[in-house]
Amino acid sequence: MTEWLISLEGTEAGKTVALILALQAAFLHAVFGALQKRVTDPWTARTVIDATYATIAAPFAVFVVPWPPTEMWWMFAVVWVIHVAYKVAQSAAYSAGAYTVVYPVVRGTGPVFTVVGAGLVFGEHFAPLQWVGVAMLVGGILGLAIYNLRHVIIDRDRLPLALSLAVLTGGIVAVYTTWDAFVIRATENPFTFIAWFFFLDGLAFPAFYLVRNKGRLPRPFGRLARLGLAGAFTAYASFGGILLATRLDKVGEAAVLRETSVVFSALLGWLMLGESTGPRRITLICLIAAGAVIVELGG
Repeated sequence: MTEWLISLEGTEAGKTVALILALQAAFLHAVFGALQKRVTDPWTARTVIDATYATIAAPFAVFVVPWPPTEMWWMFAVVWVIHVAYKVAQSAAYSAGAYTVVYPVVRGTGPVFTVVGAGLVFGEHFAPLQWVGVAMLVGGILGLAIYNLRHVIIDRDRLPLALSLAVLTGGIVAVYTTWDAFVIRATENPFTFIAWFFFLDGLAFPAFYLVRNKGRLPRPFGRLARLGLAGAFTAYASFGGILLATRLDKVGEAAVLRETSVVFSALLGWLMLGESTGPRRITLICLIAAGAVIVELGG
């Protein structure tokens, strides 16, 4: 499978596979965010999900895929630091504000910076029509955040903190998207990066949790174990998918398409969290979707 995947790089077939992977990642990323918010507090949810996907990934990283070359370990270390910072900022943002307010801001602040970063690092360039699509998508996402902000009725005194943390998280999203794409392209076998990423990335939060709680495991164990499994396999398909998409095709396009996760998050917020959806929000969601389509077709 590795040889087949690598053979698709830079081809039309690879572009199609990258498109499918990015849209899959968008949907599953929204599912992942809703899972963290629905069952328990974001810190505990992140801990059990990380512990689960690290445990599952460990034997694949150690015994199945080739190990990273010695000269690349520093790159993996930088990946680890960036993602720990992202998860801390994201969990803090979810703790401070409503999911439908925080999530669109996080996702809306990342695409433009990622596109610019991809231009600087990978020499990618967007056509004028694609920039129109980016503007529509980002405008729709931030418009959705403003709409949600105007209608939220709880924790309004914490909104400045929640929004600040959401913007910070969005900036870190742009950094990790660009750096992860750089490292997975530098790794001969892409599944080496994916396996080692999930193994190493999943260690930090469980360690912090155990230290903070003096070795006590999260409770109730059974329900959180189910959350961990659901979250782990969602993360594999979502984040693993976007990593492969950035190797097969343009990083900027994959990053923009991933932000259609806001469309799915609005639906999940309504279905899973009981958060209302009205005609104005539906209009903004359609604007986001139209922007993504223009980005994909305008290149």
